[in-house]
Amino acid sequence: MACRTHGRSPGPSRSAGASVSHPSPTVVFELSGRVRPLDSVGGTTDLSRRPTMTDVVHDARARAERTARIRQLGQNLSPDMVVGTQKICAEALPTAPFDDVAIVRDIAYGLHERHVLDVYSPAPPASPGGRPVVVFVHGGGFVAGNKGSDDSPFGTNIGVWAVRHGLVAVGINYRLAPEASWPDGADDIAAALEWVRDEIGSFGGSADSAFLIGQSAGAMHVADYLGRASRVAPPLELVGAALISCLYDVGSAADLPMHRAYWGDELSRWADMGSLSTVIETTTPLFLAVAEFDEPQFLAHALTMAQQWTDTHGTFAPLHLVPGENHLSTVYRLGSTDDILGPPLLTFISEALAISPSR
Repeated sequence: MACRTHGRSPGPSRSAGASVSHPSPTVVFELSGRVRPLDSVGGTTDLSRRPTMTDVVHDARARAERTARIRQLGQNLSPDMVVGTQKICAEALPTAPFDDVAIVRDIAYGLHERHVLDVYSPAPPASPGGRPVVVFVHGGGFVAGNKGSDDSPFGTNIGVWAVRHGLVAVGINYRLAPEASWPDGADDIAAALEWVRDEIGSFGGSADSAFLIGQSAGAMHVADYLGRASRVAPPLELVGAALISCLYDVGSAADLPMHRAYWGDELSRWADMGSLSTVIETTTPLFLAVAEFDEPQFLAHALTMAQQWTDTHGTFAPLHLVPGENHLSTVYRLGSTDDILGPPLLTFISEALAISPSR
């Protein structure tokens, strides 16, 4: 498939149980990619950049108003909820053109028509092989979804957010159910990471500093990939992974058509397809998140995971409650003027880089 380019020419492409150490939120990530400690107040050491109390109150009022609008949409993924969430989130997102971000779309990483990815990198280009890389895996209930396009702000917002915070971003498509079935999503991620390993250096990214981020079905694919990587030699070593709104215990997941499309009609087999033990046992640093107004089953799975984590490790899970957001708005709002998920996610990335042996 041909590449469509914004701001630069595409680089070459081709198809393609130990103790867990999870970062604590003590640093932030700058545009330069350097790790910088926070002061004891939780702000930046540059006093001129600290918000005033008036700023804080104004921002809190705006967040409260937005939270009320999100809450009114309800927690279930109805068409009205989806459209309403998109409308609210789009209001605060940056809009094209993005003169500081080069976007190359629809690079093939495999043979299937869905095996395509987008790359977001700085414009003008950064030095080859320097920036950490985030690979985002979209949601869509296994049967829908897209990495991003010129026709929608969603997906693109994640890539732009990443570049503006010192990263290179990759957004991938993957095969959809019912054509694809478990564990094809994990296999597609592995193929995309092979492309990242071989090609991301030409976009200014470092394959030695790669993160996976998945939301909803994408989070489940990422979790499945972590399990796959423990059994099959991975194409690269991840620095960390983020699972946003994930169903961990597939055996207790709701019996829905989209779930049957991917996990199959034999519900008795679903328990063997879960990622709960993988998440508990992986040595890959994790950022786990669930939204305040997430669908009830996602809230329940987060609680189950957190309890099992504590039973196993004796500590609380690296689980973040994202206040004021629903199942979609966590990532739809990433990079917006009132982004809630981005700051702790950047803290996780910078801390994981700080403890990574590859850095």
